[in-house]
Amino acid sequence: MANFAKSRVPRFSAEVYQNPYLPEGGREVHAIVTVTATGGGTTGGRPIPAAGSGPDAGVVIIVDCSGSMNHPPAKLRGAREATAAAIDTVRDGVGFAVVAGTHRAVEVYPGGGRLAVAAADSRTQAKEALRTLTAGGGTAIGSWLRLAGHLLSPAGAGVRHALLLTDGRNEHESPRELRAALDACAGTFTCDARGVGTDWEVKEVTAIASALLGTADIVTDPAGPAADFTRLMETAMGKEIAGVGLRLWTPLGTETVFVRQVAPTVADLTGRCRRSDPRSADYPTGSWGDESRDYHLCLRVPAADIGREMLAGRISLIFSAPDEGDPARQPSQPRSEPLSQGQSQGQPQPLSQGLVRAVWTDDVAAATSIHPQVAHYTGQAELAQAIQQGLDARKSGDTDGALAKLGRAVQLAASSGNAETAKLLAKVVDVVDTATGTVRLKAKVAEADEMTLETRSTKTVRVKK
Repeated sequence: MANFAKSRVPRFSAEVYQNPYLPEGGREVHAIVTVTATGGGTTGGRPIPAAGSGPDAGVVIIVDCSGSMNHPPAKLRGAREATAAAIDTVRDGVGFAVVAGTHRAVEVYPGGGRLAVAAADSRTQAKEALRTLTAGGGTAIGSWLRLAGHLLSPAGAGVRHALLLTDGRNEHESPRELRAALDACAGTFTCDARGVGTDWEVKEVTAIASALLGTADIVTDPAGPAADFTRLMETAMGKEIAGVGLRLWTPLGTETVFVRQVAPTVADLTGRCRRSDPRSADYPTGSWGDESRDYHLCLRVPAADIGREMLAGRISLIFSAPDEGDPARQPSQPRSEPLSQGQSQGQPQPLSQGLVRAVWTDDVAAATSIHPQVAHYTGQAELAQAIQQGLDARKSGDTDGALAKLGRAVQLAASSGNAETAKLLAKVVDVVDTATGTVRLKAKVAEADEMTLETRSTKTVRVKK
């Protein structure tokens, strides 16, 4: 594993796309905010920590070892191979551990409630330890995540990440227990979740990834998750900063209707905000490397007369370390703007800012125009919802509802250029007319195809230039 040179951390920028014009009495303001991080590198840039300083980042690989992982035996073999591939990709100096999950969580490597520091010898030892993995017992995912959180807690204030592979439903915990575990882990580490085979619950796995700001996907070939785990770990190793929040300031009388991430996936952040002061709320964004994401804001402003103009909201990217009270655990901070007028030294320094405006006009064309970015992502959010509702209707036997929703999804996928989603839809419905959204339900649909469509329904495409 190569050593990396001087640490690089991202520079953040925020661009706001909106039509600020409202008719007389108009109240809803929509804006798309594109956040871009550059300069951090996509393969990792942190130096190897000095001896005794502890890891600057941490990853935990969680492998489902319940009894079902032995049916067929290739499933557990594939999980071992995937875990070994991920271990080979862990950057030198990063803390890592492997956890086996059944009706309880067990440390496979290194043990002792700690992380090993990645190096040639520790990677070899970890892969040797994988030979002890056997299948047996039940499934209690909440306990697996809690152990991951415990193991990651000493990993400095840098990136903390988990990879989770499961093949079954969370049958040995109540939904409330899993929800409590997710609430306890949210904000402390991110998690990519993968379901292998077709016996797991899509909504369960996607809820885990959503709560922990990671990705979810299906591995249809039980013997083949190694390439996916390698890619996921490479992406995790490319993350250079965690603890970046989207801070939304709104003036008195303005309400926040919703805040959503809309690219590369749809994720509703509205209910995850934390108040930083009476007029500001912080929304978590997870870990960042070299990448760009889009967010959709909807604000409800007080009605005003023609000719009035107001600042409807101010977006700031704010860095806050997980343990702000301990200077020894601070990572390298991202480059940022100088302190703005009126901002005290004790307040978090914005990494970038953008303004959302509202202007009331009697120009009908201006007031009724929808910005292309807003229109596109409104359609992408509707596409994800239509797929979910259509598949739920299909499962419940509501043929008319399924046809209406999946037909609308076909329309939206085509009009937005979301070719991948269109291909997945074509495995569930026969498309009669794309323009009108006329479809027929297929008489036979492979379970893996239906689960793939549901799992990937929130993936979006960027606006076509």
